[in-house]
Amino acid sequence: MRGFPLLLCLLSVSCWVDLMPTAGDRTFHLGACRVSVNMAEIRAGFTAIKADIQSRDPIRTLSILSHPRSLHRVKPSDRCCITHHLFTFYVDKVFRHCRTEDPFVNRKISSIANSFLSVRRKLGQCHEQNNCVCGEESTEKFNQILANYEGLNVTAAAMKSLGELDILLDWLEKSR
Repeated sequence: MRGFPLLLCLLSVSCWVDLMPTAGDRTFHLGACRVSVNMAEIRAGFTAIKADIQSRDPIRTLSILSHPRSLHRVKPSDRCCITHHLFTFYVDKVFRHCRTEDPFVNRKISSIANSFLSVRRKLGQCHEQNNCVCGEESTEKFNQILANYEGLNVTAAAMKSLGELDILLDWLEKSR
């Protein structure tokens, strides 16, 4: 019984540390959902590989995320929905097809993918609780992004989408 108070104290401190946001975490209010994202970690990983990834993009005249009206003027009520769709899109389509011969680049891609997977889970919980409603406009915007992506071969589309990650991150931070 003597060690019980010490054990209780250590358990409390451990739980408290786990619940504290890390230095790079930012909380985004997406409609009725709040999502914490470690933007510093994602940006650092992307910055480390951005030049390499963008140099692999053979089609510089086309954009997947910057197509007119894709991410511009999204209603606050639609931000959760389109963000959930985009993070799912990146996890399910983009990161699966982004492999290079460079182990460093692959590790960075994997790290970014893990961060996206974590955010997608949080957004998925909101979506399941009906706090992340999809309006017609957000569905149309996401369908345009999908059409842009599917107009290219899988590998080129994945590399282009990864190379445009800063567009998504900038949009997310502006919509805060």
